[in-house]
Amino acid sequence: MMDGYAPSRKRHICVILTRSRMAQLILCLLLVLIVTPLVAHYYISNMSGEGFQSHLSRLPSAHNDDDNLNDFQCNDLKSQVTELRRIRASVNNELRDLESRRQGLQVEITKHKTQLESLRMQQENMAKEIQQSKLNLDQLKLEEHEFANRFQPLLKAPEQILLDDGNKNAAKQPPSSPQSCKMHSCFDYSRCSLFSGFPVYVYGFENHFKDENLNEFVKSAVYHSFDKNPYVVNMPANACIFVVVLGETFSELSADSLQNKLQSLSHWNGDGRNHVLLNLARTSANFDLFHSVNTGRAIIVQSSFVESIYRCNFDIILPPSLGNSDGPVWSELPPLNPVRRQFVLSFVGQFSFMSNSDTTDWSNKAKTDLNNDQNFKSKTLKAELETQNANNPKNLANKLLDVESIIVGNLKKIESESKDNVYLNFMCDRGEKTGIIGEWALCGTEAQRADYLQKSTFNVIISPANFSLSSTTVFQTRLYESLKYGTIPVILGDYTHLPYEELLDWTKVAIILPKSRISEMYFLLSTLTDADVMDLKWNGRMFWETYFGTTASIISTMLAVLRTRLQIPAKPVKEEPSQSSVTNFIPVAQHIGVDAEDETDEVLGPVEPPFPSLTYKQNFTASTLRHVFNKPGDPFHLFPFTPFEKILPSDAKFRGSGYGFRPINRGEGGSGNEFSEAIGGNHPREQFTMVMLTYERSDVLIKAITRLKGLPYLNKVIVVWNNPAVPSENLGWPDIGVPVVVVKMSKNSLNNRFLPFEAIETEAVLSIDDDSHLRHDEIVFGFRVWREERDRIVGFPGRYHAWDVKHDAWLYNSNYTCEMSMVLTGAAFFHKYYAYLYSYTMPQAVRDKVDEYMNCEDIAMNFLVSHITRKPPVKVTSRWTFRCPGCPQQLALDESHFEERHKCINFLVEVYGYMPLLYTQYRVDSILFKTRISHDKQKCFKFI
Repeated sequence: MMDGYAPSRKRHICVILTRSRMAQLILCLLLVLIVTPLVAHYYISNMSGEGFQSHLSRLPSAHNDDDNLNDFQCNDLKSQVTELRRIRASVNNELRDLESRRQGLQVEITKHKTQLESLRMQQENMAKEIQQSKLNLDQLKLEEHEFANRFQPLLKAPEQILLDDGNKNAAKQPPSSPQSCKMHSCFDYSRCSLFSGFPVYVYGFENHFKDENLNEFVKSAVYHSFDKNPYVVNMPANACIFVVVLGETFSELSADSLQNKLQSLSHWNGDGRNHVLLNLARTSANFDLFHSVNTGRAIIVQSSFVESIYRCNFDIILPPSLGNSDGPVWSELPPLNPVRRQFVLSFVGQFSFMSNSDTTDWSNKAKTDLNNDQNFKSKTLKAELETQNANNPKNLANKLLDVESIIVGNLKKIESESKDNVYLNFMCDRGEKTGIIGEWALCGTEAQRADYLQKSTFNVIISPANFSLSSTTVFQTRLYESLKYGTIPVILGDYTHLPYEELLDWTKVAIILPKSRISEMYFLLSTLTDADVMDLKWNGRMFWETYFGTTASIISTMLAVLRTRLQIPAKPVKEEPSQSSVTNFIPVAQHIGVDAEDETDEVLGPVEPPFPSLTYKQNFTASTLRHVFNKPGDPFHLFPFTPFEKILPSDAKFRGSGYGFRPINRGEGGSGNEFSEAIGGNHPREQFTMVMLTYERSDVLIKAITRLKGLPYLNKVIVVWNNPAVPSENLGWPDIGVPVVVVKMSKNSLNNRFLPFEAIETEAVLSIDDDSHLRHDEIVFGFRVWREERDRIVGFPGRYHAWDVKHDAWLYNSNYTCEMSMVLTGAAFFHKYYAYLYSYTMPQAVRDKVDEYMNCEDIAMNFLVSHITRKPPVKVTSRWTFRCPGCPQQLALDESHFEERHKCINFLVEVYGYMPLLYTQYRVDSILFKTRISHDKQKCFKFI
């Protein structure tokens, strides 16, 4: 048991010892933990005691022994503080020096960056200039090649054909019969070379026919018209045409008396060659003045002809002169709308021998007087009737009357069966009745006839039953009044000759049917759409205004017929003088700066020396001489160019007809790089002229001109100076590389911006205000678009006309819209042809209204172009307005501006007789605009 206890005891002792060691370790740790704070407290207490003693030394009750020590310590601290302050000041100075050096370095860095940017821009500009120079050089090489190898028609006047002096006055035997007299056999072309200018000599009435009772109006109006006509000359020796005014007279001349008077004319030369005998009707009762008169080779001009006398394409049929002598005629005309009027069809007239007694009286007289009555020389309805009716005029009259009866019956049937209103009257009421045997007489006065014509869509005009009447004054009067009052003529009888039929296409104006179609006439009229009806009415109004409305227009058209027969071009249209008011162009003044522009670094095209557009390319083309008479405009003058000229097919320019063309990449095409190097398109290369209107804001003007430097395709700048004072001699004008012509106007008028200045040598005109700011790429793009739409206005700010339902009128609107009908000419391209029409052809009342309001000239130009083309304008880019920082207040901001424009639109509708403006729902951007293309390709324009 002892043995067992001993180990246990040992283990117990070991545990005790182990625990004892742990206790010692714990005690040691506790000792350290206790002693360390005490020691620390001791040292801290000593330090605190020293601080306390120091504190006590500052008290009044402190011992004097500590004063010296404290003074020493204060001086030491002061020196330390002073040193620290010195160090701080030194550090601050060093910091300031470093900051100054840093700022200086920053300035240097910025300066170098600016220099680098400037050098980069210079490098880009030099690269652009090099590219531009290469492009210009290529263009010069092309010009040199074209000049050496060009094939252009030589517009050289032929030599004048002159008669031998010995034969100049010799009479020639006229043709065997009047009908055989044609231009080639009776006209002396040697007096009328193509280069003669068509000189016309008019015999003075007082010298040759002073004893005759000539209608006073005809006398004054005709001679007044000739006095104003540019072809009339005073030297008969050089004349191409000799005009003799013979009628309308109130007294009848015997055939022998008239023939003797003709023979006595100083330049008759025995046969009347190149003479024109004018018998102008003033009333509806005019007859053939030249019956039984030997007129030789003279051309007869009048309204009434019988078949045996009228020589087609030699004699000329005129309308009667029932209007004014000259002046505007638009106020006499009714509006063209509504298209369908109250009566779908109308006819009023009375056949001259409707009763049996009239037929019997006429037949008894016919055997003795028929062959002598120039007013009724019958032609049979059918060839086989000619023999059997030769000695039976009563039978012939009955045959003619049967045809008229059938016409009357069918018209009455239309009246009874038609759902539409028809106005018919086959008997004249009491009052005036005018007509000759064999035709339908006019009833009533013109005012009475105008009443139903203005209510009719179609007006039936029945040709004379007497087929031998080629034309009568009554028939021409019916045609004249139908056109005047906006009624479509429906001519029954296709054998009657119409006025100026050599030049005018009457199918554009009238429905011409043989009388045998009377039963189908109403069906044919019913097939016409509203657009067809309006087109006929529109052309009819144009014919009447241009060729019928006044005595002056009738005389001008008569001469135009003769001149066109001879293939002689018309007189060139007038050009407005444009002598520059500024001769001393000095550099831009220093105080006039140029705003920084957001121009791109694009090469937009070659910057070439100014060159003019080709002029008068078609002045001797026969087809051109004639087609101008059947569309609106001015057919009486020759224009240097028009927007309607023919274009070549695309392959012609690569097969010998490439003069002036600049195909993109020589025809291979391409993207922006190749596109910018050539003008391309379907027309030869050309430039444009900028016409800039200004008024009393020279600074804005000079800035606007300065921005144009380097603009491709710019030919010159014409400044329309509307200021009352002449330009100051001290005003600086920038050198932009093209001529700047400053034209001082005598009157401050907005119409001046559309004057056809002789300095405008290009077809394209960019009309722009001095406050309209356009980038170069926008201008070039607009020019490219105009080249493809030459007959339209192409511009930037769009506007439209809106219908005012409440007031039944039109309004001018400038709000943002998805449909537009006008482009403001404050920034727009148009053809110079329209400047001629605006200034010389458009009714003067429109220009007067522009001056009255000092407004609306842009609306008037849009009306004119849309009236001529029947097309809307073209808007390019997204611009809707223009910014002009620093500009004075504009007219458009005036309160009355929009009210005046409302009035202008409605006034112009009244002048034109309808609303010419048409809507468009698109604008034009470049082809690759917003199109994703590969990185190695360039768009046509970067921002357009």
